[in-house]
Amino acid sequence: MLIIEDLVKCYRDGTRANDGVSLQVAAGEVVGLLGHNGAGKTTLINQVAGLAVPTSGTIGVDGCDPVAEPAKVRRMVAVMPQAHAPLSGVTPRQAIRTMARIRGMNKQDSRVRAEELIAALDLGTWADTSGERLSGGVRRLTAYGMAAAHPGRVVMLDEPTNDVDPVRRRLLWEQIRALADQGCAVLLVTHNVAEAERSVDRIVVLGSGKVLAEGTAAQLRSRAVGEFRLELTAVRADGIPSLPAGIPAAGPPVTASRRVAIPLDSGAASAALAWAQQLRETGDIDEFALVPVGLEDVYLHLAGETGSDESAQDEKGEHSESLVA
Repeated sequence: MLIIEDLVKCYRDGTRANDGVSLQVAAGEVVGLLGHNGAGKTTLINQVAGLAVPTSGTIGVDGCDPVAEPAKVRRMVAVMPQAHAPLSGVTPRQAIRTMARIRGMNKQDSRVRAEELIAALDLGTWADTSGERLSGGVRRLTAYGMAAAHPGRVVMLDEPTNDVDPVRRRLLWEQIRALADQGCAVLLVTHNVAEAERSVDRIVVLGSGKVLAEGTAAQLRSRAVGEFRLELTAVRADGIPSLPAGIPAAGPPVTASRRVAIPLDSGAASAALAWAQQLRETGDIDEFALVPVGLEDVYLHLAGETGSDESAQDEKGEHSESLVA
């Protein structure tokens, strides 16, 4: 449904927001897009939606090109932007109905769809409250409702769960899955690795405008160094202990201030725990923990490889090159 091949986006100042990105999202699939600020996630969405012109590469939305057929693609694509929707003077019910009408629904169907979404997202308490009086979480849920009112073939959601409380966050994820079950291709930007691990079908990790890795959560976890991570907090920054020679580490330790994280395979876990317990009893460390390695460890390793000094301008919308339809 959505096919992106070797996509490059360069701005006049030389910034390469996307640098050879290729990915696909099939109908009925939810793909999570992970990456630090400035990784190129929002720029990618803007190009698919026809709001920015690629420097090179191709985008296909159900076989249509956003550059050659921008008006057609915009009818096929629904976007929930990262920024809050402009809801001043408008209630959630009005906003969802209006967006459904703009996207082609008749008056009766738009009312029915708005009521469905308000109920599904538990927005009834605020459905008729003016936008300027809404909390950030309710505004995010309303923005989702606007995108999902009449979504088309491809739905792109930029950090949809930001500010949403845990109960309604679960309801929101159920509705995102429902869109996929209805045949939409869903591309979802998130910084919440735990949510992505639980809720999406595949994950694409972006860094420095490139695809660093992609696959299911299980496939990405298999890239991790070691099965566990022993975390120690030393009493002093200059007193961080080293793993004894008889206990093999699965990789190099990572040190920050008084803390050190040591990757371990399962065979070394028991001996490492006993060693850590001795260190605490002798007062060499304040605390320790043995935790299983997860997707977040893999993501942080991949993101760290790209560096952390990149500009976040594209994520904040400061680079905007409009496409004239």
